[in-house]
Amino acid sequence: MEKNLKSKLLPFVLTIVVIVLDQITKMLVVRNIPIYTIGAQYFGDFLRLIHVANTGVAFSMGADWGTLWRAIMFRAVPVVVIALVVVVYFRNNEFTKLQRWSIAGIIGGGIGNLLDRFFRAEGVVDFIDVKFYGLFGLERWPTFNVADSAVVVCGILLLVSFLILSIREKKAGGNDK
Repeated sequence: MEKNLKSKLLPFVLTIVVIVLDQITKMLVVRNIPIYTIGAQYFGDFLRLIHVANTGVAFSMGADWGTLWRAIMFRAVPVVVIALVVVVYFRNNEFTKLQRWSIAGIIGGGIGNLLDRFFRAEGVVDFIDVKFYGLFGLERWPTFNVADSAVVVCGILLLVSFLILSIREKKAGGNDK
């Protein structure tokens, strides 16, 4: 196999790991914690494992939209976006290793939640509930799951990697003058 293709395919191990962990944890939550109840608490009530269903997207936005509109916005659009990201990923030869792994993690998280949107009538299973101590007016952070975590962590890593590259390019460009 061509080295370049191999280096592009390897990060998809992370995609698969994220999808598998996401779906296994959601399956365990569905089987063991009745919906809208707390299954366990840790560190007082700082971290709770609960079972909620989210028919919207981040922070439950769009949960009250009609079924057709939700299907278009939360199923069709993400499928197209993920497909476009994969195409750009394979066509681009400039991404660093960190950027490739970050993109693969984001894809895994996106697919993990898409699987819920297609195969769970009740919506995306969220179960990690963290106390937020009134910051930004939130007593608790909106409940999330493994897929959400992968998207956020990998998204931050991707953003930071682009910022670092931009700073390096500016410094390198400044040395030419």
